[in-house]
Amino acid sequence: MEVRITHLNQVKFRIQARSHSILCDQPAENGGEDSGMTPPELLLASLGSCAAFYAVQYLKTRGLDDNGVEVVVSSEKLKQPSRLGNFQIHVQCPLPLNDDQKQGLMRSVHHCLVHNTLLTPPDITIDLSVGEPRLP
Repeated sequence: MEVRITHLNQVKFRIQARSHSILCDQPAENGGEDSGMTPPELLLASLGSCAAFYAVQYLKTRGLDDNGVEVVVSSEKLKQPSRLGNFQIHVQCPLPLNDDQKQGLMRSVHHCLVHNTLLTPPDITIDLSVGEPRLP
């Protein structure tokens, strides 16, 4: 899996994955044009859309109506080091479910790839190229 991020101007970036592209920007008070989500908002969007995917898959595989599923993700900005924390994922299923179905839906959402990545911090390496041609 790979994404490419290209600086466009000021604090605006284009993020490309396969044939898809989104903008990342900052609000005006941070020197941006507010033309896209900020990096922390993109992280919440990734977590929430992953949880929603797993919720919908659970409902689909059981022949239940999957229309209208919504997810809201919130977090707090923490310090030392500066980071996001205290994530809360709220899954809204408009369909009435029995207790077994509720438990199954919760188990399914807990299988979210992004959720599990955040629970088990990955190794992250950072490489720097200076004065070299752009990456292919």
